[in-house]
Amino acid sequence: MVAVILARCLQDALNLSDATIALVAIAALVGHMWPIFFNFKGGKGVATALGVLLALSPATALLCALVWLVMAFGFKVSSLAALVATVCAPIFAFFMMPHASWAWATVFIAALVLYRHKSNIQNLIQGKESKIGDKAGKS
Repeated sequence: MVAVILARCLQDALNLSDATIALVAIAALVGHMWPIFFNFKGGKGVATALGVLLALSPATALLCALVWLVMAFGFKVSSLAALVATVCAPIFAFFMMPHASWAWATVFIAALVLYRHKSNIQNLIQGKESKIGDKAGKS
């Protein structure tokens, strides 16, 4: 979030295009998912994607967070909630973001988050994904 906010604050002074801001958002997520300092082993990007969305379009981010909350409380499966919110993000972005490049960046960000969740998707299909509140090791 900080990287994107900083880029937005410096946009006029550095004559950065809206597409450059979109690339900063993508770079922030990629840097989290595949950090050079941790042998390219990072997170799945859900929280980072939310932070990036907050910096690009707070309304889009808040709608995604609302979707996550509804799904998490309804189904008690965090990964399912994250996946549904991730799929919704580009749809919301095309209606709410002020620049098309930012919406397209959101599509790319969503694709990366979905890619990183491939094992969770397999577990969901097989009925093996753990629920919120389950003890570690229990499926």
